[in-house]
Amino acid sequence: MKHFLIGAAALTLTTAAHAESWDMPTPYGDTTFHTQNIMQFTDDVRAATDGGLDITIHSAGSLFPHSEIKGAVRNRQVPMGEFFLSTLSNEDLAYGLDSQPFVATSYEDAAKLWDAQRPVVTELLAEQGLMPLFSVPWPPQGLYTNGEIATVADLNGLRFRAYNAALEEFAALAGAAPVQVEASDIPQAFATGQVAAMITSPSTGVNSTAWDFVTHYSPINAWVPKNIVVVNQRMFDGLDADTQAAVIAAAETAQTRGWEMSAAEAETMTAALAENGITVYEPSAELVEGLQGIGATMLENWQTNASESAAAILQAYQQ
Repeated sequence: MKHFLIGAAALTLTTAAHAESWDMPTPYGDTTFHTQNIMQFTDDVRAATDGGLDITIHSAGSLFPHSEIKGAVRNRQVPMGEFFLSTLSNEDLAYGLDSQPFVATSYEDAAKLWDAQRPVVTELLAEQGLMPLFSVPWPPQGLYTNGEIATVADLNGLRFRAYNAALEEFAALAGAAPVQVEASDIPQAFATGQVAAMITSPSTGVNSTAWDFVTHYSPINAWVPKNIVVVNQRMFDGLDADTQAAVIAAAETAQTRGWEMSAAEAETMTAALAENGITVYEPSAELVEGLQGIGATMLENWQTNASESAAAILQAYQQ
């Protein structure tokens, strides 16, 4: 019996010695469904590896600001992280097709687009020593303003929150003034007059208590952008085969779960906006026509500047 206890203790020490502890930054707070999905992902990995890989989430940009997360993973400051995929559009337009207005406006189209986008994104990230694990969309993007917007002309002159290059271009073509503002800074930006309107998901609207600073919301379903979770390839390769398999399996589950969470979120959060006093209204035909016109112009510009790999995504998606 004594020898058995000594052997068990030695096994425990050996297991602990081989345990990996990873840090994972994300820009979004704990109440955001993306973060909640990642929490479940890390729990799944921990359970599947019997604690052999323990991932600590650093939410709300607490470890690295959004703009530095991808670089931190690439440089092995952290093994993995989450960020908004289209923020990489300045590297290659292949990353940002999901943020082009009115290219993919439903979950079905967004899934089809990701099927076309993923091989190209995977290859581009591999060149930087990164590997995508999973990607999850935000709910379709809607328009937040003070007062109803009947036509595109009503946006003229408004200071407009932007979160990537595509939205900057969109705002400019609408005659608005784009201002870069992270999700966590939205309430302060409206309170100080830095911005007066925005296009974002109902999730972000609720998480930022949009009813405190705007009166109207219209589900224009402009695009369905995605977050992506990536891991440093070298650090992933340093895991044993069983742990690698556990991470991949948990990632596949997280992607499926995340898309389901997003669809549910679109409904519940739009309802929450209305319950908190925001007027939710369907966009007029004139507004939709004007917005789609902007989208067509932007897609032409995108195609003019797209790399061969980016153009191949659009071609595969449209087939």
